[in-house]
Parts: sequence; structure tokens; C-alpha cells
Amino acid sequence: MSWTAKPIVAAFDFDGTLTRRDTLFPFLLFVVGAPVFAWKFLLSLPVLAGYALGLIRNDIAKQRVLTRFLADMELAELQRKGEQFAEHKLPWLLRTEAMWRLHWHLQNGHRCVVVSASLELYLQPWASKMGFSDALGSQLETRADGRVTGRLLGENCFGPEKVRRLEALLGERSGYTLYAYGDSRGDKELLSAADHAFYKKFFA
Repeated sequence: MSWTAKPIVAAFDFDGTLTRRDTLFPFLLFVVGAPVFAWKFLLSLPVLAGYALGLIRNDIAKQRVLTRFLADMELAELQRKGEQFAEHKLPWLLRTEAMWRLHWHLQNGHRCVVVSASLELYLQPWASKMGFSDALGSQLETRADGRVTGRLLGENCFGPEKVRRLEALLGERSGYTLYAYGDSRGDKELLSAADHAFYKKFFA
């Protein structure tokens, strides 16, 4: 009877794990520019405060912010901005220790996947350049005219949705050995599902 080793998958959260900070607001600043960003951020403070106090769910707060900043913008323009942001801004936000870990997995032939609540607009072009096989993130709903509504298409890729998206991509969890990296409560389920789980202290 022959024995075949399971394939190895490394699943990385993005914000706070591969990067030093959240990337959504830097992206929104990049898209709309400083004056508009300052005004819309000020208008978003009640929603952000409600989220911080636990009065507004993560996905609802996120959609309200995205709607205020991005509603009615053309998806094609946002995709272009996402590629530019990935190319010129994200390199300055990366966590060196985490990137070393990514390179270790890549050098050993492991399949590397980003699983993040960040927007795929910039997550996918960045991940492709870095050698990831896949980038699973949050997507924006688009109208028939090619403009975004600001709402999310499907679920926010957060918490249990991360595990669901990973299994939809790779199949049953029992079919591969999983390394998982995360830094927040949004990664709890992903870390719990892993054979080898690394919380943020790994990168300290």
C-alpha cells in the first residue's frame, strides 16, 4: 500500500498580517484624493464609532463606508486604481517578517493563498505579482452600467467566510495540510481550521 503526502497550503490574512496596518482607508485615499477623503471620512465617523463600540456589524459598517466613498464609480476605473495601488503603495506597507515566511513557503513549493476581507480590486493584482496561487477577498456589487453600488457582492470575507471560501477553492479541509496566519478575531475560524496556526505574535 503506497502512501502519498497531502499537498501543503499556506493561507495568509492580509491586513495586519502581511501588512503593518489596515489597507482599506489608504486605498480610498488613493482613489478619491486627500480633500474628498477628509470630508467623507468625517461623515463616516458615526459609523466607525458604532463599529468600534460593537453597535454595528463589521460587514454593515464596511458597506456604509464603501458606499459613501465609491458608489457610482466605474468598476473599470477602480480596477485600474487597484492595480496602481498594488504597484506603488502596498510595497511600503508590507511586514518584512511575514514576507520572509511567504518566501519560505514558496521556495518549498507550497500553494499560497491570501484570504482577506480586503478588496480584491488591489488584493488580486498584488498577490499575483508576489507568487500567490489565489487571492480570496471581498468583492463590490456592480450595476448593469458598470458602476459599483458600494455594497458587497456576497459576504464580507471575514470570520467563518474565510474558511468557506478556502474550502470552495480547495475542497474538503481533510485533503491538504494547512498553515494559517492571522492577526485578529476575523481570522479565528481560519486559524482554528489549520494544522499549523500562527497568530500575530509570530511576526513580533
